[in-house]
Amino acid sequence: MRRTGHLKSARVRTAVLISAFGVLVLVVGELCGGREGLLLAAIVLLVVLGYAYYSADTLALRAMNAQPIGEAGAPVLYRIVRELSYEARRPMPRIYVSPTESPNAFAAGRDPRTASVCCTVGLLRTLDEHELRAVIAHELAHVYNRDVLVSSVAGALAAVVMWSASLLWLLPGLDDGGDDDEGLAGLLGAVLLGPLAAILVRSAVSRSREYQADACASRLTGDPLSLATALRKIDAGSRRRPLRGGRGLAGIGHLMIVNPFAGDEERPGWAGRLCSTHPPVHERIERLERLAGLRDTAADRAGE
Repeated sequence: MRRTGHLKSARVRTAVLISAFGVLVLVVGELCGGREGLLLAAIVLLVVLGYAYYSADTLALRAMNAQPIGEAGAPVLYRIVRELSYEARRPMPRIYVSPTESPNAFAAGRDPRTASVCCTVGLLRTLDEHELRAVIAHELAHVYNRDVLVSSVAGALAAVVMWSASLLWLLPGLDDGGDDDEGLAGLLGAVLLGPLAAILVRSAVSRSREYQADACASRLTGDPLSLATALRKIDAGSRRRPLRGGRGLAGIGHLMIVNPFAGDEERPGWAGRLCSTHPPVHERIERLERLAGLRDTAADRAGE
């Protein structure tokens, strides 16, 4: 019953996301190119939506230069994923490893049968086996809760929106320089598309999904403290070696277990703000410690 609820919720959020994206693209096309721009935007919209829905995970994995890996290449990681999938009675996802030194992990795909789990090299070097197991359980929880359906599509659409900003000048009427209004419309569209892409992701992805995935992972492993320790290490590693947000990376930051642009927080930019879908790590750790019974729940209730 609960799984059905998650599936229905994911489908509703995906439908809302796609509708909002469609309106955005059509309005920008009309604004920048009139009828011809609207027609071009409609064609692009159909192509992009189909690709985003069926290949969203490909964009995320490609942005991280991730490569598939089997049991021989990463025996510990493979065993952990296999064991947790068996315990959850769900299909085993494909496993990828990214050469990125910044420690992080994410899941992508439409459903448990098409899902992928990706860990960075930095993560595998940073965590011990118990912590790695907790992180994998967290990512599998996203898969089972259908968070990846919305998150992957949101990331793909956001990446396409930002990429499309560079193509606005190809729309009819924007390259002749003779119409100041049309030129202004193109400039306005280019300026707005990046922030709108960020809003698109923020609106689609709820911060509460991380709390839910943490709780689900703790139930699956029975070890909330290992996840808490892992979050501390990943957060510290991300601050030392943050990802630098290019067009592709900025569109997948919300998929990561911890904000991968943490080092940019003191210099807020569009890449850092795009990842604000994550709740503060210290709050997640406090909740996990509460689950483990290390915090005074009575005092917590009194403070609420």
